This record gives sequence, C-alpha cells and structure tokens, in this order.
Amino acid sequence: MKGPRTAARILVDQLLLQGVDRVFCVPGESFLAVLDALHDCPQIELVTCRHEGGAAMMAEAYGKLTGRPGVVFCSRGPGATNASSGLHVAFQDSTPMILFIGQNPRDVMTREGFQEIDYRCTFGTQAKAVLQLEDAARTAEFVTRAFQLAMSGRPGPVVIPLPEDVLTEIAECADGRPAARFANEPSPEAVSAVRALLTEARRPVVMLGGSGWTGEAVAAFRRFAEDSGLPVTASFRRQDLLDNDSSSYIGELGLGPNPRLVQMVAEADLILVIGARLGEIGTNGYTIMDIPCPRQRLIHVYPGPDEIGHVYRPELGIVSDPASFALALAAGGAVRGDWDDWRKAARADFEAWTAPRTSPGAIQMCEIMAWLDESLPEDTIYTNGAGNFTVWLHRFHRYRRFGTQVAPICGSMGYGIPAALAAKFARPEASVICIAGDGDFQMTCTELATAAAHGLKIRILILNNGMLGTIRMHQERHYPARVSGTDLARGNPDFTALARSYGAHAERVERTTDFAAAFARADTHDGPAVIEIMIDPEALTPGASLSQIRQAALQTLPG
Repeated sequence: MKGPRTAARILVDQLLLQGVDRVFCVPGESFLAVLDALHDCPQIELVTCRHEGGAAMMAEAYGKLTGRPGVVFCSRGPGATNASSGLHVAFQDSTPMILFIGQNPRDVMTREGFQEIDYRCTFGTQAKAVLQLEDAARTAEFVTRAFQLAMSGRPGPVVIPLPEDVLTEIAECADGRPAARFANEPSPEAVSAVRALLTEARRPVVMLGGSGWTGEAVAAFRRFAEDSGLPVTASFRRQDLLDNDSSSYIGELGLGPNPRLVQMVAEADLILVIGARLGEIGTNGYTIMDIPCPRQRLIHVYPGPDEIGHVYRPELGIVSDPASFALALAAGGAVRGDWDDWRKAARADFEAWTAPRTSPGAIQMCEIMAWLDESLPEDTIYTNGAGNFTVWLHRFHRYRRFGTQVAPICGSMGYGIPAALAAKFARPEASVICIAGDGDFQMTCTELATAAAHGLKIRILILNNGMLGTIRMHQERHYPARVSGTDLARGNPDFTALARSYGAHAERVERTTDFAAAFARADTHDGPAVIEIMIDPEALTPGASLSQIRQAALQTLPG
C-alpha cells in the first residue's frame, strides 16, 4: 500500500506497472490531471495525435503488434465519438486496447451536461466492458481488471470513462498486478481427435486467422503443415500467419477472393479453422459452408467459447488460443493422408491468381509490388486502410514474416497511416510501408504532423486514381454510367505539396520506370515520406477495367 495519491497518479502508476511505454492521445481538459501525472513519468512516452480517430487506430495497431493493450486517452463527447472508429477496429479485429475517456464531473451527470454521453450505452456493444470509475480508491482495481479483460479469451477493447472530479480525489489504494495472457491450452484428447479427423480426410483445408498468435507458434505450425503436406488458407488480412512462399500456402479468403479457392473450400471434406472467427468476409458472405450445419466436417479452434457455433455448428469445437493449439498440434509431428495432389492443385491456382498482369495506363502496380518485394527486407511491415487499392498489396505482395501485415479486418478507411506510425513506434528498426488510396489517405493524413514531430521514417504510397474506387466499382456494377458522389479528382489537393507542408519528403510518380529512383530518394529522408502514384482511373481492378465493368453491367439492363 502506497501513501495517499490522486486517482490520476494511481492510474499512471498502474500503467507503469502494466508495462505501458507509450500512450496515444488528443489532450482534453477533462483529463488534465492525468496529463499532469504523465509529466512526472518520463518512462511513458505521450504521443499527441491530431485526431482522436487516428489516436485510437494507433493504439489499436500498437496492440496488434505488441500483443499488449494499446492505450489511448481522449476527451468526452465529440472526442470519444471520434475515437470510436478505432474502438470499432479493436472490437472486430479482436485486438487488446484500453480507451480512457475524460468524463463529466459526477455532479452534472444525467443532466445532459456539456458534451455528456452515457458511455455504457454508447459503447456497450463495441467493447468487452465499459467500466466507469466513480471511486478514486478503486482506480487500481478498475485498471487491473481492464488490462486483464482486454487480453483474456477473445482479446478486445475495454473502455474506462474517468469523471473529471474523481481524477483529482486523493485516496489510499494498493497497486494491482501486471496482467498476463493465461494460456488456454487444448486437452491432449482434443488434439488427438483433430489428428484423427485429419487422417480420415481426403480433401482437407486449414484456415488460419484471428489474434493471439506468436512467432514460435507460427514457425511450429509452418513445419507441421509442410511436413504434413496440408493446404493452408489465411482469413481476411491475416496473410502473414504463413509464409506466402510456403508450398502449403494457397491464398487468402478475403474480399474478392480467388474463385478457385472458394470452390476448393466448398469441395473440402474437412475444414480445420484455427483462430479465425468465421465472420462475413472470411467466409465469402457466409457461403463457403451451409448454415447452421456445414456439409464439410468442421473443426473450430477459438479462444472465446461463445463464438464456437455462433454461425456454424462444428463437429469438434475447441476452446484454445491459436498459439497454444498450434504448438500442441505440431508437437505430435506430421499427419499423413492422401491429399498431395489436392494441395498441389490449390497451390497452382494460387500461383496463377497472383501472377503479374498488365493494367491500363502508364503505371503498372504489379511491377511496383514486385520491385518492393525484391528490394525491401522480408520483415518490412505493410499497413493499409480500405479501398480497391488494397488488392495490389494483398494479392500481389508475398508476406514472408509474421507480424508484417497490419490492416483492419473491419475494413476501416484511414487506418493505414496511424498504423504505420504505431508500427514504427513498436519496431523502430523495421521498414514500414503504408499503401493508401487518395480517398483513404485524406481520412487521417493530418497524422503526418505526428509522424514528423517524432521523426518517424514511414513511407506512404498514395495510389491516386481520383475516385473512391471501391464504391465506384459497385456503382458501375449496379448503376452503370450514373456516377454520383464517388468522384474526387476535382477536389483532391496537391498531395505532394500537402505532404511537404508537414515536413515530409514528397514526390509524384507518373510512370512505372520512375518509381524505383523516387523511392530511393524518399528513403534517404530522415522522417516521413510520401510518393503519389498516379493510377489510370481505368485500372479499377486487376481483373477488369472501369469500362469493362460498366459495359458488362449495361448489357444486363432491360431494353
């Protein structure tokens, strides 16, 4: 028991105890006492962001990369609702995160005071818990509980509103204990059952996904999969869970998946899912299996028991974190079955799907992605937000190392830049590349100021086609030649001038042959750098141009 302290001081002491080395925030008067306590705590770096959404996304990405809860502070009302974009990412991506919100003083609550929100109602379905602190003496209890809850079972975010007057109250409060990720290991009987089911299969598919993996588990599972000759697919934006050059890797079940891969999963006689939640995107709109009872024999390994059978009733459900299960499965050595031709065919389909292709215009993104793969280290971290531009990265880049894909499963625009900052904070020795679209970039481009302030050497590639590409693609498919709301070209800024105004190096590239030299120049800059790549609007997807998509839709119209 330490002597009397303010609740703000108790809170910061708990952050230290939990091993927090960095917090992200947009300062607000509602938590001035915490800012003051952080002033006396140089062990924790305070990263001042330009928007609460960017701050929350940074904290979420930091949690993805470190496995410990990312921490973000924001002010009440508009500050908290701005931060909810990052909170949503953490919830759907199963990422440990703590969102501290400066709250109204207790004496004005329930009167609709200035910027007042009931966060239990507002965020109750977007977080694992909302724990409003109303007693200074319970500060350590609440923070300890929040960290443990964020890391337990299916990881996720916890919200702690902090009434302004509570933070300045003095209390005697014992410190908590560091939260730990308790291994949720599968029973030997469960592992044996999985091995037996695998040996009975003729057309097995393994799907990897979710959070809670470790480098050791990823390496062990790779050895097991390759020694067993098993075909392995990744769920949406979890492609770094198996080296994409592995003979076992057969591609990603994400947005716009390889039709041959979808067909293969449909034809499988056994699907072993490790860590993936089996959400809408990773199941191709809940179509790869029958609901509620799949035709395929389904084994679902997941850390949260409530998710097993949530949509698909498995033949065998195992409550385990993916790392513990992968290690336990690999420890038994390879399994044998008559599926080598099945795997080879799937791998060949993947190679064909990801083979370079020519697109309209002077910029060939396949060539640029190939150059990046050949020129940058295998541990380069790639971040992105949402949009059609991401297909060039997800389909044509080969993820070689665990922890090199930092992207939102929830599909949030604007995620790439905050995630790139978080990646550079978490792994300063690694190269960090953010791939962004022109619309996506403008969601959080103000965080260039944060990157410049901290001298972060992130490299941002803006794929500028002058439109909101994903929405335009759907628009042309459903309402061909009726463009509404998706044109950005007339209002887009000069991205290079904008980047330079933040202190970043910036160049524009209009031909593929100019990219390598531009990247080399950008990479010498000791701070953020932006390369604007001018994409032909016709190059809307690798498989079909804008005009082809429009023409195909027009032919289906009556009359």
